[in-house]
Amino acid sequence: MYLKKASKGRGLHIMGTPRLFKLPFLLELIFLPLFVSSHPKALKDSLDPSSLPPNFLFGTASSSYQFEGAYLSDGKGLSNWDIFTHTSGKIIDGSNGDIAVDQYHRFLEDIDLMETLGVNSYRFSISWARILPKGRFGDINRAGISYYNKLINALLLKGIQPFVTLTHYDMPQELEERYGGWLSPKCQEDFGYYVDICFKYFGDRVNYWVTFNEPNLQVINGYRTGESPPSRCSSPFGNCTHGDSEKETFLAAHNIILAHANAVHIYRTKYQKQQGGSIGIVIHCPWFEPYSNSTADNLATDRAQDFLMNWFLDPIIFGKYPAEMTKILGSAIPKFSSNDREKLNKGLDFIGINHYTGFYIQDCSFVVCKPGQGGSRTEGLAQQVQEKDGVPIGKSSEVDWIHVYPQGMEKIITYLKERYNNTPMIITENGFGQESYLNRTIEEYLQDRDRVEYMSGYLDSLMTAMLKGADVRGYFAWSLLDNFEWGRGYTRRFGLHHVDYTTLKRIPRLSATWFKEFIARYKVDKSQM
Repeated sequence: MYLKKASKGRGLHIMGTPRLFKLPFLLELIFLPLFVSSHPKALKDSLDPSSLPPNFLFGTASSSYQFEGAYLSDGKGLSNWDIFTHTSGKIIDGSNGDIAVDQYHRFLEDIDLMETLGVNSYRFSISWARILPKGRFGDINRAGISYYNKLINALLLKGIQPFVTLTHYDMPQELEERYGGWLSPKCQEDFGYYVDICFKYFGDRVNYWVTFNEPNLQVINGYRTGESPPSRCSSPFGNCTHGDSEKETFLAAHNIILAHANAVHIYRTKYQKQQGGSIGIVIHCPWFEPYSNSTADNLATDRAQDFLMNWFLDPIIFGKYPAEMTKILGSAIPKFSSNDREKLNKGLDFIGINHYTGFYIQDCSFVVCKPGQGGSRTEGLAQQVQEKDGVPIGKSSEVDWIHVYPQGMEKIITYLKERYNNTPMIITENGFGQESYLNRTIEEYLQDRDRVEYMSGYLDSLMTAMLKGADVRGYFAWSLLDNFEWGRGYTRRFGLHHVDYTTLKRIPRLSATWFKEFIARYKVDKSQM
């Protein structure tokens, strides 16, 4: 259902029909599900949950650093993000994830919220430093094992499948200090040691594993622009004290790809047959449109996909980097050994897709391009822009990098379907952000009609792709709660539930009610099959 602001007052337009009376917001929350149920045309016809497979995953997504808090509780060690956020000037509002939204202590409350939504899965990440405070150079933290066991068991008691990411940007700071983290091949061994412990202690109850969340974005922000830990870069990409943006980015990526392959090998040879789960990786996947119909811009769009998504997926699935990327970079990109290629071949069971928005791509032959936005040789000479002739690619949002372009969901799924032979896909993140304005009232935060419109449009586009044959097996909204949003701290809110950061009280938004109703319709349809 699309909800749009009326031109006057606080009324709603639902599918183009004006609401002729105004209700207090809490009554809107009550009557919205009744309206949807009694007006089947309130949802677009293509938003038909019966078109989804019976075991389709509906969930919300999170990460340990953004949600857990308890940053030094019960034996947890320091992570790279602990160190980074405690460094002056790194986070826009000077905040950190020491407390975050305190899910470490409030997970039962949050699982109750999930149960109310009706989701059947929850995507969360394990804090590597909570399990191994010093990596393989120290003991296993039994309190960390205990915490995740309690979380997993509590989810399963509510019929919610744990969908576990092994690392979501964070790692023990010990490994960074010992040998430079992902710049060293030693980290491959460390990651293998860590994931083996997770498979051993949790794998009997976890059916879905993700090795890395958005490693393509992780290495760009950490080693090219320096905006994230370990904050390494060189001019003109960023202003860091150490680093080489045009070399270290590819070295870190190479080690992460091989660490992924090692983790998959461990899972498949030691655990998968007995535990029966699946393992994949999550990639940051915006959609790219050519800026013009020119051959140059079309080729640049292909390069942009190679230098962002295919950079990781091609080696993992085909055992080699994209041909155009190799041609442009030459010796700047590391090589895979024959043993590496053997491990990498078809090195996943599913592709996790984090998709939010779209960009135009310009070839850099005829325009002045900016390094860090795609405009350098090591980025493919394919610049990302969000406007053409002054017109944004989609409706602007309060978050500068998100423009609402729902057709991009179908397009990115179709692209990945065709390139990777319809490997199973899961939408592991999709969401809409608001800025935390001081003069915004709680009611205005809760009436998140723009988020409802966004989710409706993107789910519609998702199901269009599925009706055309794409093997998509789940959708996770980002996020269950407002949370710590990395370099933006607490200045942006993506939650289906509003969080008062003083009291940590969780309050459902209109989008939570809408998502609950949509999932309920899906469950009714499945029960009638």
